[in-house]
Amino acid sequence: MALYRSRLPQLDADLFLTDGGIETTLIHIDGFDLPEFAAFPLLDDARGRTALDAYFGSYCEIAARDGCGIVLETPTWRASQRWGSALSYSSDDLVRINHAAVEMLISQRDRHATAATPIVVSGCIGPAGDGYLVGDVLTADEARAYHSAQIATFAATEADLVSALTLNYVDEAIGIVRAAADVAMPVVVSFTVETDGHLAAGMSIGEAIQAVDDASDGYPAYFMINCAHPSHFAAQLDAEASWAPRLQGIRANASARSHAELDESDALDRGDPIELAQGYRELRSAFGHLRVAGGCCGTDTEHVAAISDALR
Repeated sequence: MALYRSRLPQLDADLFLTDGGIETTLIHIDGFDLPEFAAFPLLDDARGRTALDAYFGSYCEIAARDGCGIVLETPTWRASQRWGSALSYSSDDLVRINHAAVEMLISQRDRHATAATPIVVSGCIGPAGDGYLVGDVLTADEARAYHSAQIATFAATEADLVSALTLNYVDEAIGIVRAAADVAMPVVVSFTVETDGHLAAGMSIGEAIQAVDDASDGYPAYFMINCAHPSHFAAQLDAEASWAPRLQGIRANASARSHAELDESDALDRGDPIELAQGYRELRSAFGHLRVAGGCCGTDTEHVAAISDALR
């Protein structure tokens, strides 16, 4: 039975952490090859499982050190039909792998959670297409159908919620939210933005949040921004806007480079962890609705520990 599905503790917390950039950590620090940028096949590999377990455990230790909660995302950003097929995973394989991913994080919670450090397990969902480019756009109905299998799988586990990360257009977000509502699963929607603070499809972050809320009667638990540097979107965050209280989380990239620049680079750009943490502090000072903080591409435990130090 899910522990927090009926009431997510991060909704009432001053600060909740998340983990960092799992794929970039696995590739550039741990030395794994991740075809299609997919981490989930490591669950089928003994060395991979050991690395994943160590990865998540290291973030739990930061949360325990700092006496705050943490949201752990399953390594399943690519574990949906289109990407699974590209990696020779059948539908049954994907059900199995999504279950295994949740079970790994439940084990982390059993080992590390305390009253001061609640651990929320989130089933991670990624876009059906490229997270950086708007290619074959799905309608809301098509996105609902596409993502329903993975979301229903998570609903049958002990996952507390599902989080859709790195979305770059609104119709897919609406479809995901409706699929989550179909199985009464809490959902978080996280958009990625370009260097001008707008989604690749052109909407501002405020317009995107409002459009999803309007289309779903405000069903998402909250919204986030991920896979962009704070300098890309800070100017877009208006603390007085009607949508502002709905944006409660940031998982920023370590690098201030654009998506196109990062896509073309073979080297890891870790940026400056202290500078990134200061960016979070400035964001929260100007935009006080933020309560969930972690990292995305290029970030690791050093970045998240520094962010936690800056925000506590």
